[in-house]
Amino acid sequence: MPAATKGLLEVAGLTAGYGETLILEGVGFTVPPGGRLALLGRNGVGKTTTLATLVGQTTRRAGSIRLDGTELTGMTASSRALAGLGYVPQTRDVFRSLTVEENLVTGLKGRPRSALEEAYGLFPRLGERRRNGGGELSGGEQQMLSVARALLGQPSVLLLDEPLEGLAPVICDQLMAALSRLSMTIILVEQQVDRALDFAERIVFLDRGRVVHDGPAAAARDDQALLERHLGVALAG
Repeated sequence: MPAATKGLLEVAGLTAGYGETLILEGVGFTVPPGGRLALLGRNGVGKTTTLATLVGQTTRRAGSIRLDGTELTGMTASSRALAGLGYVPQTRDVFRSLTVEENLVTGLKGRPRSALEEAYGLFPRLGERRRNGGGELSGGEQQMLSVARALLGQPSVLLLDEPLEGLAPVICDQLMAALSRLSMTIILVEQQVDRALDFAERIVFLDRGRVVHDGPAAAARDDQALLERHLGVALAG
């Protein structure tokens, strides 16, 4: 019989936290190649910790993280990045003393400098601001820079932790439009639930470090009871 088709990213039984404190208990989900998954839930339920655990920034106690069939849990954070995980943290981590272009160069990972045009094509505003320092950018421009820098490393999976936080609605529109044009696997943590549900194909709700729901995003949008139970809010009709 032919081998079963596996998802690009497979997470199983993930138990992790910080030091002696456990945050995640048995978290598991699968994201197929090119799939879009949103991790949702109230504040403090383990969404950011899940992303941090995937990239090797927490203490893992149990569980498996497989990318294209390769086990990542024994790898360092830098090795996981080289294996194909791209991470845009909530803090953005822009180098404020470097120019936009210098920031982008740090994401090339050996690629030719001409690859920077990919970033400017996705976010034309960065091309206009390429000589400006990272500290001179608006919050929206910094977020574009952080996303573009991660993409220049050609990850197979992009992890986004609340990319829309603090941004004006028009900037949110621009950023989500750019992300929607990407043909890659994306895991999104986002407090703007309506935008997350529009973007994702599937959603996973977390509560107290556990998966409490895994299903299609379209069905969740129409299930007001589900949203109220796991988020405490319902979407406007």
